[in-house]
Amino acid sequence: MKKIALAAALSVAATTAFAGNIAPAPAEPEPVVIVEDTTSSSAGVIVPILALILLAAAATVD
Repeated sequence: MKKIALAAALSVAATTAFAGNIAPAPAEPEPVVIVEDTTSSSAGVIVPILALILLAAAATVD
């Protein structure tokens, strides 16, 4: 019984002794930020203006 208790105690001590790593963790590289120039587009304005022109033309026809 003493041998079993000693083996259990040694196995518990061995698992905690080898649980960690003494080497430092590798540093994560800095993320690369890519800055892109944006182009100005008036597509968000053209469609509503065309819709208003078409609605005005349809209203004047009747």
